[in-house]
Amino acid sequence: MSQIDIQQKIESFTCIEEALHYFDIGFDSQFIEEYRTQLVKRFNGYLLLSRPDDWFSARRALKNAYCYVQRSRLDKYTRSACRGCTSCQRR
Repeated sequence: MSQIDIQQKIESFTCIEEALHYFDIGFDSQFIEEYRTQLVKRFNGYLLLSRPDDWFSARRALKNAYCYVQRSRLDKYTRSACRGCTSCQRR
């Protein structure tokens, strides 16, 4: 899949759940309902910073966005682990 194909595919998504399903990333629907706008903004920001050239780089951008929003909910003064993030590799 070329860079143009993956960009067209990302543009065709009508909701973030479609992107999560397409990139095979597990998610919590309650989390998505609560943090939808933050997740979409972060994902679009990562796509602007580095244009994805294949499926894997686009998936990495979405996973990083999901994990960033998930980790931002944690207490910054304790050493709590990332919980509930099904795609987190920082556990």
